[in-house]
Amino acid sequence: MPSLDALQQYLDTLVDRYETPAFIDDDPISIPHAFDDPRDQEVIGLYAALLAWGRRDVMLRKLQELCERMDHAPFAFVRSFDPADDAEALDGFVHRTFQPIDAVWLTRNLSAVLDRYGSVEGLVDAHLPAAASDEEPVAAGLQGLSTTLLTIHDDTPKRLRKHLARPAAGSACKRLNMYLRWMVRDGPVDLGLWSCLAPGDLMLPLDVHAGRQVRALGLLDRKSTDWTAVRRVTAICRQFAPADPARYDFAFYGVGAQDDSLDSRFTGENSLDGSSLPTP
Repeated sequence: MPSLDALQQYLDTLVDRYETPAFIDDDPISIPHAFDDPRDQEVIGLYAALLAWGRRDVMLRKLQELCERMDHAPFAFVRSFDPADDAEALDGFVHRTFQPIDAVWLTRNLSAVLDRYGSVEGLVDAHLPAAASDEEPVAAGLQGLSTTLLTIHDDTPKRLRKHLARPAAGSACKRLNMYLRWMVRDGPVDLGLWSCLAPGDLMLPLDVHAGRQVRALGLLDRKSTDWTAVRRVTAICRQFAPADPARYDFAFYGVGAQDDSLDSRFTGENSLDGSSLPTP
């Protein structure tokens, strides 16, 4: 059975393999990378993260279409959005279950957020716990982000809830944790735009696909891919890299995205015994 140190070395090798500029082209982060203004990157990045599901080629085409509908100026489009005058630009935009009504209400509510907080970072920062608090900063920040976007206008339709995950509801919040990774981490892939959170605060973006790799390595025995699972896997990644646990998203996600296989030395009967792993 491999040691925890050996597993970390293997995962670090995978991160080095996938966290390169070549990763960007086929990933939704390519959408904010196409803009130079950090305000555009932050705004379109939120749409890109929320719509990052389904076939990647289709998803990227839909995000490019959304940029065209926003006249390739997402911050200005959202900041000045008036449903009476601008909703027509979003008419007919559909991606999976995300319908035109969702696009209009998300944009309308995000416009109000920009008016009140100045930026998406300002909204997250306003909901972070005090330094002495035991509350997880990312959990508080994401809860504030989603709840505000769902309630900043009283008549927001309930259907928007399915697009805005919340830790308090038990969701793994994969797409929003990915968005925070983009905004907070710096490097050849991530954008590093925000300072309200440190990379060490981040939680691992975990979905069914990444969870499959995590479980194959013996790092998680919980069947549900939920916020508890995220906390448990992040605790292990934080032991490997206290200042940057989310870096291992490139290892877990990259293997699946590139149709690679995990090293058999670390899987199956050779995977780690869960009793040796840290708990949150």
